Amino acid sequence: MTVLDSRPGRSGDPDGGLGDPIEAPGALLTDAGVSMAPVEDLGAGRGPFWLDDWLRANAADVVAWRRHLHAHPELSRHEFATTELIVSLLRAVGLKPWVLPGGTGVVCDIGRGERCVALRADIDALPLTEATGLPYASDTDGVAHMCGHDAHTAILLGAARALAGAPELPGRIRLIFQPAEEVMPGGALDMVAAGALNDVERIFGLHCDPRLEAGKVGTRVGALTSAADLIELRLTSPGGHTSRPHLTADLVYALGTVITSLPSVLSRRVDPRSGTVLVWGAVHAGQAANAVPQDGLLRGTLRTADHEVWKSLEPLVASLVESLLAPTGAGFTLDYRRGVPPVVSDPESTALMRAGVEAAVGEAGLASTEQSSGGEDFGWYLEHVQGAFARLGVWSGPPAPQADIHRPTFVLDERALLVGVRTLVHTALTSLV
Repeated sequence: MTVLDSRPGRSGDPDGGLGDPIEAPGALLTDAGVSMAPVEDLGAGRGPFWLDDWLRANAADVVAWRRHLHAHPELSRHEFATTELIVSLLRAVGLKPWVLPGGTGVVCDIGRGERCVALRADIDALPLTEATGLPYASDTDGVAHMCGHDAHTAILLGAARALAGAPELPGRIRLIFQPAEEVMPGGALDMVAAGALNDVERIFGLHCDPRLEAGKVGTRVGALTSAADLIELRLTSPGGHTSRPHLTADLVYALGTVITSLPSVLSRRVDPRSGTVLVWGAVHAGQAANAVPQDGLLRGTLRTADHEVWKSLEPLVASLVESLLAPTGAGFTLDYRRGVPPVVSDPESTALMRAGVEAAVGEAGLASTEQSSGGEDFGWYLEHVQGAFARLGVWSGPPAPQADIHRPTFVLDERALLVGVRTLVHTALTSLV
């Protein structure tokens, strides 16, 4: 597999080899011949010397890997070419990665010793059509890296290959390239089941944030994201004429009762400090204006930042739905699907990550970040080991627009890639000292 041709006058290496170091790379080329400008290393000179040397010689590769992945996105649990690329690039520097039983996702250890910390990146894309107009935009209809997982993967690859060239490491560093983050309950469970956390004492991860400027990394003690569950409610009725609703179960009225009442009643049954919110996303029922439909469907998401509240929500929702629908006479089936737990970074792991950020780019790179109602399956790892998750700034700053993730127009400042490499390397080293 020809991965890329990342520098002028340099042919693509089927095994992902580094080739000869280049002192001052000029314009960069992908295998498709797309021109790329050199990327500034915002942490240059901060050491250790082997990391500075590696990035000076190979920063171009990190950018090119990201652009290659961006152009060739793959959906959850179908990341076969992405997995092949990761394995190829790791084996090329003498590492011994292994692939999950499902054929996607990679785990690999670097270094030796009893102590082990893990670094995680997610590798899947979204079912969206890209609208950035970039020369390396997605070549797959309806699939695109609009959440930054291409960047996460390239960053961890860069950290891996830099660490592989370190003269000495204070312990083991486990690389986790996880599939299927964009589906519930998430590929993190596949990783845990496959033993990816065996012997791991802490785990760390980064996620692109278009609200933070490139060069900054946002951390937070406590809940960073929310638990996210899916609710699907199916209602049934004998049906009938709208002129005689008393002779049937008014299904649309029953749907409306749940739509308006369940969120408000729920807010009175859980701690308001928990950030619990139920929002409906889809409702379907009926065709004719004068006919009571026989079936209807309601779908929504229920989110909370509180771990204890999350554990109590499924039976509470079932009880409330039954109570609300009892007077209407409508039958129902509730499908409550637990999604992902909240991502809760512990104080010690967060302090270690902040130390890693400061070592990577200096004190100016440290930023705080808000708790989000979005879901992230990194929380499953934190059910088993301590760890911290951080937000990587990818915004170029004013006057550039802030294009949010999960939108067809999402773009990122590629200087953030090298900030990410430095942050993961320093965080791992700091955690093992």
